[in-house]
Amino acid sequence: MEMMFVILIGAVAAVLANMNIAVFNDGLRPIVSEHLEGRLKRRELGLTAFAMSFGLVVGFGIPFTITASIILIHSILLGTDIIGLMTPKNKWGTAVAAIVGGLYGWGLLIGLEGFVKLFEYLPVNFLEPMGEVGTPVVVTFMAFPALAVAMQFSVKKGIITFIVAALIRQLAVFVNNSEFLRIGDNVVTLNQEGMALIAGMIFLFAFAMREKADEAASVDLASIFSEKVKQIKKNVAFFMIIGALIAGATNLLLMAGDPISLNLLAEGKQTDAGIAAAARAIGFIPLVASTAIATGVYSPVGFTLIFVVGLFVPNVWVAVIVGAIVIFLEVMLLSSIAKFLDKYPGVRNSGENIRSAMTKLLEVALLIGGANAANMIAPGFGFFFIAGFYLLNEVAGRPIVRMAVGPVGAIAVGVLANIFVLLGIMQVS
Repeated sequence: MEMMFVILIGAVAAVLANMNIAVFNDGLRPIVSEHLEGRLKRRELGLTAFAMSFGLVVGFGIPFTITASIILIHSILLGTDIIGLMTPKNKWGTAVAAIVGGLYGWGLLIGLEGFVKLFEYLPVNFLEPMGEVGTPVVVTFMAFPALAVAMQFSVKKGIITFIVAALIRQLAVFVNNSEFLRIGDNVVTLNQEGMALIAGMIFLFAFAMREKADEAASVDLASIFSEKVKQIKKNVAFFMIIGALIAGATNLLLMAGDPISLNLLAEGKQTDAGIAAAARAIGFIPLVASTAIATGVYSPVGFTLIFVVGLFVPNVWVAVIVGAIVIFLEVMLLSSIAKFLDKYPGVRNSGENIRSAMTKLLEVALLIGGANAANMIAPGFGFFFIAGFYLLNEVAGRPIVRMAVGPVGAIAVGVLANIFVLLGIMQVS
């Protein structure tokens, strides 16, 4: 059953990309729209998709998938973007996209199992230390609303948001240690990072909603892009299928929608992963909705609420049904969301700032995590390698995205450690 979920997700996602209905890479949606309007040839579209997504698959999606033994959704859907857009949009091309996309999903899952078994035979099994890559991510994630506030409104407001979030976190720690909260004889434990994250998000949206639209300068998104919204609604059945599949696969703990919830799942903290996924989904609604309304091209994961469904619903088949319903409601409410974003341009603009804040935070957290993991694998040498790797990557113009330097560097140290042991210049600790 697990295999079928992953194969079907790969096949359906590749078909959606091939038919120009949905792509996962946010930056690709406007480019697909250019192709739909006849300003970009199919070949150029495919090459652009490859250039934009291949590095992220290899340098971002796959390393996280390996370190947590859970598929990060980026590793499969960025790949299906490439497969779908590089195959011709005709009957045989769509069929090829479905077959190759399904095989890609199958290969990803089989390869993951093979990797885990391979590590057991290595002189230095560095799979467990690789878990350290995500440790700082979980803790630092609560700071992203403060960074988004600072980027969009002011540094002063960002600092205030950060201080309040930090105080809320420590208050939650105090409440947990004091065992104040009880239901009968059972102690209720608050997730301190989750509480801080909620506080930060409240500040972010409070500031954003204070920025009202100027009636004279207001842009009616729903009216201007009504045909594009209709196009998305026409394909709602496709979105319901893939939404159902992804919600089900998430419920089976086969995949996660972001590095934060992925690392929490790897630690066995499913509820915390659900809270993190919910915060991310709420923050991404303005970005996904805006790009979808403006381009007529949706995301195969919608607003990412299907991951929240998968993590909180207790049964896989219930998750499948609820996932389909949730993504149906998302699509049907696009016009209403467009009107809301017109009314509160601050909320609309917050989408890009939230994404930028998350990216910056992950760059720092994953570099620290990668350095810690590398140093656990090869004490001393690990820190040296990650520092040099990061700086040389910067000087070279960042051929590897900053976010991936820590995970990729830690994997490289693990490989080098095994080579050193085989050469006799390093001892297994």
